[in-house]
Amino acid sequence: MSLGEQFETILPAAQRGAAWALEALYRALAPAVVGYLRLQGAEDPEDLANEVFLGAFRGLAGFQGGEEQLRSWVFSIAHRRIIDERRRRARRVPVVPLEEAGTYRSSGPSVEDRALGALEEERLRRVCERLAPDQRDVVLLRLLGDLSVEQTAAALGKRPGAVKALQHRGVEALRRALAEEISAEGVSG
Repeated sequence: MSLGEQFETILPAAQRGAAWALEALYRALAPAVVGYLRLQGAEDPEDLANEVFLGAFRGLAGFQGGEEQLRSWVFSIAHRRIIDERRRRARRVPVVPLEEAGTYRSSGPSVEDRALGALEEERLRRVCERLAPDQRDVVLLRLLGDLSVEQTAAALGKRPGAVKALQHRGVEALRRALAEEISAEGVSG
């Protein structure tokens, strides 16, 4: 979602802390950020996205640039947060509190809708996991983050040429993986 001409009004108001402007930025960027974090394997993508936006909003007063630069900056924060989460996860053993184990929730989408959504998300995650980590980072930032090659390079600390090469190899690997999945479904279906 793009803010377009409204960005020139929203950014200064958000930098002054206007709640309506912060909400507008959040609504414009959050779906793509949550999707990026989800496909990167975040344990709780919505919670991590909230951390991303808290960090972004804290530093917003010093931000200078246009809408594309803001988007790139927010996705750079998201990328750093997912790396931090992976490091934390590698250092600890996951524990599920007893009171959360087997909790039944009846509100929200039907069991069937949740199951289908989970299957699609799992399928997409499984295909993305087949990519090398650098390829996955580039492909997700370019597609979900809608970042340019230069913005992706800045977010990842790489050269634009390396980003282009990683994107090419990543997209090709995705194409092969999806073709294999479709072929396997045809054989088993």
